[in-house]
Amino acid sequence: MSKQKPSIPKGTRDFGPDEVAKRNYIIGTIRKVYELYGYQPLETPVMENLSTLMGKYGEEGDKLLFKILNSGDYLKDADTQLLSEKNSNKVLSAISEKGLRYDLTVPFARYVVMNQNEISFPFKRYQIQPVWRADRPQKGRYREFYQCDADVIGSNSLLLDAEMVMMIADVFSKLGLRVTIRLNNRKILDGLNEYIGETEKNVALITAIDKLDKIGKEGVQNELREKGFTDDQISKTENILAITGSATDKISALEKLFSGEKGKKGISEIKELFAKIANVGSSNIQIAFDLTLARGLSYYTGTIYEVVSNDVQMGSILGGGRYDDLTGIFGLPNMSGVGISFGLDRIYDVITELNKFPESATLQTQVLFIAFDESAETAALQYARSLRDAEIRCELYPDVQAKTAKKFKYADDKKIPYCAIIGSNEMAEQKVMLKNMQSGDQQLLSIEEVIEIITGIRSNFVDLSE
Repeated sequence: MSKQKPSIPKGTRDFGPDEVAKRNYIIGTIRKVYELYGYQPLETPVMENLSTLMGKYGEEGDKLLFKILNSGDYLKDADTQLLSEKNSNKVLSAISEKGLRYDLTVPFARYVVMNQNEISFPFKRYQIQPVWRADRPQKGRYREFYQCDADVIGSNSLLLDAEMVMMIADVFSKLGLRVTIRLNNRKILDGLNEYIGETEKNVALITAIDKLDKIGKEGVQNELREKGFTDDQISKTENILAITGSATDKISALEKLFSGEKGKKGISEIKELFAKIANVGSSNIQIAFDLTLARGLSYYTGTIYEVVSNDVQMGSILGGGRYDDLTGIFGLPNMSGVGISFGLDRIYDVITELNKFPESATLQTQVLFIAFDESAETAALQYARSLRDAEIRCELYPDVQAKTAKKFKYADDKKIPYCAIIGSNEMAEQKVMLKNMQSGDQQLLSIEEVIEIITGIRSNFVDLSE
């Protein structure tokens, strides 16, 4: 009987040392910017109660939740009639009480409500953890992926909305990526509903517009017709979404068309936001008022954010928005918040495709000690301690009896820039032979001189007698 080859679930990936180092480089860049703006770290459990998750992401989101079967005999309490009907939605509550988190925002809201008496508001937190969605895997879309969130809750000030734009710009500037930050406001989309005379189908309109990039103009038209929108309403919607020009031009056009309360409020907020971020843009960072931006999550109520790469076709690499009452569903009403989420996996793919990871992103070993006998091995252990005390990454080749060529090949394979060779001659002088693996140059040095070369205090292999 042949053994089945091991595999991993579709939409998940293994990451080797080089990949993890590069991902940590991205995470470190994001974390540093978050902390510069006063955000504090937070972590929540991998799984949440389904009662916490269900109904927070809209109908589409509920379908993408990974449900966890109850422990033990999970069918024991299930209604036999419902089981016979083979209707998974009806039997779900009896066999599954928990699910993998879909995002980090709803768990954050749950945390805030549970710890409201210990939190100082406005509360700024960042959270960098994996999430899971039962989506169809494709390029840039995975079932398990990391989000790098920042949220602030407890204030409705648009200064915080502007701060989100500034953090986004700072991160992508540090990563060296050319991106467009797309902005809109959910109240403007509510105003669109008012404008077309349909105030009962806000969610249906937003959900359809959110699919514009995926299914195109004709697909959106068909979906709106299926939801009961008239041809006149669809035509008016398309006319609004087709407004072009600068942010100022679009705002001016909307001010002439919208007369409803929600629409006017949305225009006022987007106008104030652009005034606050007037000097944030740069040659690498473009900021656009995009009327087609909808963001499908149902809890957004104000500013919404999305970022796309200017150089790689990847879909959004960041999303976010303001939510005025997300904590209200957990019993803490009128607690406005705003947040963003960097898509680590997509950002990684963009940087990889553009070949923009710096050499420093992969923190490989800097020095490999090669000892030719056991006494030299003991000395190498002591020397390695000195290098590590100087924060120099080093390791010892573990097999003294291995051929020298094999040891050097190990250094080449791992792209280790220096080898410190210790034999009887080196032991006699209490030094090592340091070899530059790129140039082939080598020189007999004390361990203090090795440290100076590796740390950049001394140039490579200068005349040490000077």
